[in-house]
Amino acid sequence: MSLIRPPPQVPLNLTSRFFARFRRSIDASFSSGNRVVLLRSGSEFFADLFAAIETATTSICLEFYIVRADRTGHLLAASLKRAVQRGVKVEFLYDYIGSFDTPASFFAGLEQNGICCAAFNPPPFRNGLSWFDKRDHRKIAIIDCRLAYAGGLNIGDEYAGVDPLRSWQDMGLRLEGPAALELHQLFTENWRAASELLPFSCTCSLVPPGGGDAAVAIVSGGPHHSLSRIRDAFLLGMASAGSSIRIETPYFVPGPRFLRAMFRAARRGILVEIILPAQSDVLLLRLVNRSYYAALLKGGIKVYERQGGILHAKVMLIDSSWAVIGSANLDQRSFHRNYEVSVIVASQEFGRQVEELFVTELSASQLIILSEHERRSWLTRWLEWLLLPLNWFL
Repeated sequence: MSLIRPPPQVPLNLTSRFFARFRRSIDASFSSGNRVVLLRSGSEFFADLFAAIETATTSICLEFYIVRADRTGHLLAASLKRAVQRGVKVEFLYDYIGSFDTPASFFAGLEQNGICCAAFNPPPFRNGLSWFDKRDHRKIAIIDCRLAYAGGLNIGDEYAGVDPLRSWQDMGLRLEGPAALELHQLFTENWRAASELLPFSCTCSLVPPGGGDAAVAIVSGGPHHSLSRIRDAFLLGMASAGSSIRIETPYFVPGPRFLRAMFRAARRGILVEIILPAQSDVLLLRLVNRSYYAALLKGGIKVYERQGGILHAKVMLIDSSWAVIGSANLDQRSFHRNYEVSVIVASQEFGRQVEELFVTELSASQLIILSEHERRSWLTRWLEWLLLPLNWFL
């Protein structure tokens, strides 16, 4: 493996100018005065989230793609029940497809204890199977309208790091301040679509500044948008990079526009690095990921495979100064068909936290060498070619 060196820091005034350009170009919600902390693993994320739930005083709003009735799910359920007993309003939105194998009795038990639950997009069989492609892939939690969590983690033991048979690498963030109110607004939109119950109403007086220096943009995506805001946010970030672009993602089916943006950045002399999984929970996607390696390597992009467990983290770091963390993968489903949310943070301190984690991830990854990659078997090459027409559906 080549020597790992962090790229040079970009002055704060350049970061501020970029964020001003971003604000003019992308349809997103912007706020300042937020405090943002990186949660580097599932165990950190859930420990922090559960502690916040235990101190909630007015409301808890949860929106997750997958909710499992395992140890982590039951710990969450017990904490939510205690919150209801304290008089806290709890709303729990889960995706019907993502949580398909979770027993209905799990959610019924929550409702019997005063927790308002709603399934997003249950099947309207009268419309055939067209409903199947519409999924709420977000993973967010909002506590008292002032504290929020986001990232790529679902509710389950593999994400929380407590399943000894399945080791997953993921990350999230905690934010305090007005950006939490923006995440609550997104939650409210999907809650209204899924439930007949009126959502909890936040007021601005409940949301003081978080006491931090982070400017935050909340970018949402969904099938109701004519253009992908999520993809455009990534593209603008890469186009504005001055020194480095660092990406970690489990599913890489980006499409030609995204690839061209990466190649243009590399031609400008930008350090472009991407970490992809050596193992995947979806075997087909592992083959699809690797079908891009030759083009990426020939285009001057450094490609790594994360060893030791399944990679599920979704992060992009630009110039060590601003970062994108959220639920969206770099694939056509996340860009165009899922409901997703990305949190974009402009902060030198938060950028430092993400960069430190990225360097740690690089040390646990293997650099892909073009000459070695091109020696893969004819069967592997044939399977990669065969799967290319399925890229839009993965």
